[in-house]
Amino acid sequence: MTTARSADRDEHTRPVGGPGDQGRALAEFLRARRGRVAPESVGINGGPRRRVRGLRREELAQLAGISVDYYVRLEQGRATQPSPDVLGALADALGLDTAERTHLATLAAADRTPAPTVRVSPLLRQLLDAVPGFPAFATDHRLDVVAWNPLGAELLGGLADPDRRDRNNARYVFLDPASRDVHPEWAARAAEAVGQLRVAAGRYPDDAELAALIAELTEHSAEFRTIWDSGEVVMCAAGHKRLRHPEAGLLTLDYETLHVPAAPGEAGLVVHVFGAGEGTEEAAALARLAESVRSARLDRTARSAQADRTAQNSSAPLRSSYVQ
Repeated sequence: MTTARSADRDEHTRPVGGPGDQGRALAEFLRARRGRVAPESVGINGGPRRRVRGLRREELAQLAGISVDYYVRLEQGRATQPSPDVLGALADALGLDTAERTHLATLAAADRTPAPTVRVSPLLRQLLDAVPGFPAFATDHRLDVVAWNPLGAELLGGLADPDRRDRNNARYVFLDPASRDVHPEWAARAAEAVGQLRVAAGRYPDDAELAALIAELTEHSAEFRTIWDSGEVVMCAAGHKRLRHPEAGLLTLDYETLHVPAAPGEAGLVVHVFGAGEGTEEAAALARLAESVRSARLDRTARSAQADRTAQNSSAPLRSSYVQ
C-alpha cells in the first residue's frame, strides 16, 4: 500500500496521545484524506506537471464550500471544533464512508473520553467456551486479545501460549514474521489493524498504553508507518477471511464481529467468531482441528492429574513396618 501524503507534509505521522493532540489528529487525518482524492474524480484537471498528490487545500475548501483560510487553520490545528455542517461538507468532498465520517466527528468533538479499563466478564468467557466448534476470541480497543476459546487460540497462531505469539494483534501482525504464514491476506489484515488503532486513538486520545503501542509500531515497522500515514480507518464488520494452519491447511472462513457494549469507564469489547458452511471442506477441516484440540486438552489434563498424584505420593510420609 502506498503512502498518501500532500506535498506540504514531509514527515511521518507522530503517534496520537497526550494533551493537545486532538487538534493535531484532526489536522493529520484531513491532510491524509486530502492526499487520497484524485483530482480527476472530482472534475479537476490534474495535469502532468502537478506536484501535489491529491487535492490542494484551496481545491478542497472550494469543493466543501468553506473559506480557504478556515480550512488552512483546520489543517494547522488552530481550528479544532468545526460545526457539523462543515464536517459534513468536508466528508462529502473527501468521499468519506460511514466509518471515516464517524472518525472525523470523533476527532472534532470537544469532549475527551478518558482511557477506559478493560474487563472480561465471566459470562463472556462462558459464551466463548459454549461454542467449541467455532473459533472465537475477543479484543479490546488496543487490539489486545483478552479472551478466547481453545479452537480460536489454536487457529490464530497459538494464543493460549504467550511463547508462541504476542497477544496484541497489531504487534503480532507487524512485528512477528509468523503472522504472514497465518494470514495469507497479510496486507488486508495489516490495514485492518492500523485502521482500528486509528479509530481507538481518536476516541481515547489520553490512553497512554495505546499511544505507547502506536509509538512502538511506528518505530519498528516501516509498513505500519506507511499505512498509518494513509489515514486508513476501519470498523469491525463481517465477511470472509483466509487463514492458514499447519494441520488444517488453508481455510477460507466466514466471520462475524459482535460488539459488547461498554459499561461506564470500561472499554467495549469485540468478539470475533469464525465458521464455515455446512458440508464444505472448510467445515470438515475445522471439525477435525476442533477434535484435535479437544484430544490435546484431555491429554494435558490427564498428564497433569497423573503428575499431581505422583507428587502427592512422593511427599506422603512412609509407614514403618517395624513393631516393637
